[in-house]
Amino acid sequence: MAGELGAAKGELVEERVRVAIVGSGPAGMSAAGHAASLGMSHVLLEKTDHLSDTIYKYQKGKHVMATPDALKLRADFGFEAGKREQILDGWNAGAAALGVTVRYRSEVLKIEGEAGDFLLTLAGGATVRAETVVMAIGTQGNPNRLRCPGADAPQIQYQLDDPGEYIDEHITVIGTGDAGIENALGLAADEVQGNVVTILNRGADFAKAKKANVALLMEAAAAGRITVRTETSPADVRDGELLLDTRDGQETIRCDRIIARMGSAAPRKFVEDCGIRFTSEEREAYPVLSPLFETTRPGIYVIGALAGYPLIKHCMNQGYDVIEFINGNTALKPADEDDLARLFAGLPGGRTVDEWLALLRERIAIFHELSALQLRELIFLSRVRGFRAGEVVFERNDPGSSLFAIAEGSVLVEVSPTDPAITVGIEQGSIFGEVGLISGRRRGATVRAAEDLVVVELSRTAALKLIASVPAAARAVARISIERQLLQIFGSGLTRDDVAELVEGATVEEKRAGAVVLKEGDEGNDIFIIRRGSMIVEKEIAGKPVFLSYLPAGSYVGEMAVIDGSRRTATVRAAIRSEVIRLPGEAFVRLLARKPDLLKKARTEMERRREVNDFIESRKENFSGSVDMYSQTAQFLVDRGIGEATDVLLIDETLCVGCDNCEKACADSHDGLSRLDREAGTTYAHIHVPTSCRHCEHPHCMADCPPNAIQRGVDGEVFINETCIGCGNCQRNCPYGVIRMDSVPPRKPSLLSWMFLGKGPGPGEPAKAWRKKNAGPVEQPKKAIKCDMCKGIDGGPSCVRACPTGAAIRVSPEAFLTVARLAEDR
Repeated sequence: MAGELGAAKGELVEERVRVAIVGSGPAGMSAAGHAASLGMSHVLLEKTDHLSDTIYKYQKGKHVMATPDALKLRADFGFEAGKREQILDGWNAGAAALGVTVRYRSEVLKIEGEAGDFLLTLAGGATVRAETVVMAIGTQGNPNRLRCPGADAPQIQYQLDDPGEYIDEHITVIGTGDAGIENALGLAADEVQGNVVTILNRGADFAKAKKANVALLMEAAAAGRITVRTETSPADVRDGELLLDTRDGQETIRCDRIIARMGSAAPRKFVEDCGIRFTSEEREAYPVLSPLFETTRPGIYVIGALAGYPLIKHCMNQGYDVIEFINGNTALKPADEDDLARLFAGLPGGRTVDEWLALLRERIAIFHELSALQLRELIFLSRVRGFRAGEVVFERNDPGSSLFAIAEGSVLVEVSPTDPAITVGIEQGSIFGEVGLISGRRRGATVRAAEDLVVVELSRTAALKLIASVPAAARAVARISIERQLLQIFGSGLTRDDVAELVEGATVEEKRAGAVVLKEGDEGNDIFIIRRGSMIVEKEIAGKPVFLSYLPAGSYVGEMAVIDGSRRTATVRAAIRSEVIRLPGEAFVRLLARKPDLLKKARTEMERRREVNDFIESRKENFSGSVDMYSQTAQFLVDRGIGEATDVLLIDETLCVGCDNCEKACADSHDGLSRLDREAGTTYAHIHVPTSCRHCEHPHCMADCPPNAIQRGVDGEVFINETCIGCGNCQRNCPYGVIRMDSVPPRKPSLLSWMFLGKGPGPGEPAKAWRKKNAGPVEQPKKAIKCDMCKGIDGGPSCVRACPTGAAIRVSPEAFLTVARLAEDR
């Protein structure tokens, strides 16, 4: 074992060292190892009885990754990917060989004094005096806790030591970062244990996990070993079961044990009591650090997870570097310096890496509260690009989901598809491309450099990780997207200054499926914009809720009460899990008073909605007839997921003759593979919803496509391009079963050959026997198959065109799901 001091319990010994290192995780251990190799007097203070408690607490047998692969390791200890036990043994041996001085069972309670003469008080009363202090305490001892009813139940745990201990249990893992995924994989690894493992992801993307872990999780899900639930969160922990909030409503599952791995936060009180300032008041914030890792308390340094990036390689490099800095080598550059220099090469200004990083952090709003370490890692995963004035950054309808941040210059957005002269400017420090990031849609406008331009292009993965990890960045992105959504929805010549008060008072609220946003008869004057998801509007007549209309993302409600001061005239509730932007009513009233064109537009919309209300009131007497039937049919469609569709195929069964021309036409338009199943699906009254893609507003299939093969077309269609690798992730992520994996069948003889010569299988998808008989020598790989709305085919969807009776229609929900259609049909 490494040189151990103060092992006897209660021993009061004051030591004097040049550097005291608090915490023996990868960062602290690396720092101690380098101090030992330099002959620097030091002590490594560890509160447990073993080194590297963070790794020690990994589950038994865990495979530890050595990412990022491209990052060079700079440390006196070796480190390669391997099993937890192997790595711990190697580090223990390395510490002993280097002569690291370790003091176990030595929790630091407080740090007093100043640079050159710090006094560290340990549990038990012993003290250490040090010229400098390196904090490498990590964050794992302060996990984020569940916040729902039953959160203090005994079946909840925040640590998994040995997955092999659990037999025949229904276990739910909450959190899809690396720890949560690895815990779920460990619990499901051995079928003999008989565990039923479910993992919950609050979002649709796996923003905080390594790609390799996500791939392993998807493989386990495909094999049936793990159930992956996206857009799902715990609502109530009960004895033997767990109530979930899902995108479609609440659901109860059996649950014997919960492993909650939802991240952790810095032990803020202890750190602040040491005189160290944080970047913000947010729980997830990190200490303010200089490029040399020094805090706002001179002489105290912070490295490792507490500094913002917990990857082992980063931590070990920081441990080496901080000792070099303390030893006077302040000119030492980080291990990633050459890689970052290559990223900045060719940009104007001839700046160094440090100068570029300082400029990016100072100018770009979403980078303001990043630590130097976080910013370096983010840029390492991004592209920094330069454009000349007038050069196109991206074109309208280009595919793309990356986010752009403007470091230098400005851009012009061509808001009119027909007149490029109509533009809106976006200034230095702001962002653009957030619509593609949030929705996955193609670029909605052409963006050009208004002057010489430098931008940071963040990949979707990097941008989502930034938003998930840094609250200040999430707020900045939300603020900008809210401002732009307001300008787009309300129009009427509004400017950023006009909506500034609304943006300042806006809040984003999440609504579970079925949650009420507005209740008929209530008072209130706030306005709500549907940011994500969809809403249904109902009015109570004769004690029954009557379905009035469907509102997709981008709609707004609540303006009637603002304009005329009336109570809410209808109930609005979430059709699926949704997000709304709440705008303060008083600020909206002031905006209407200043902008008569906006008031006129709002009054027009209000009158349209009143007409629907008046129509419903006029049908009170025969309510049980057409209005009642329509309301029930509309609710049936919403319950079947139409609430998140942008385009849905419906079949009127009073007209359908079962000829299957729709399926045959679909197959013949798509290499012999049909994208719909007419007989499958569900029916209510005369409306049948076949198995066919709904082209969701926020497609679940896009959540984890490794080659980014799933894109949106010009008209909103979701399609799969030729880069599909057949991994099946989209099929597993689609909640509606509309994606299948299949290979392209052999080419069929022409229709005329079939009609006159009897050659080939005829119209539609060929039978498996014919495919097998006519298959070539090389087996074709299976790829994902789904409806693409006949993208690129003249005349629109083949299924609709081929229907001889007009039974098949493709519609947007907002056009179909409105009681006003009854008025049109009168």
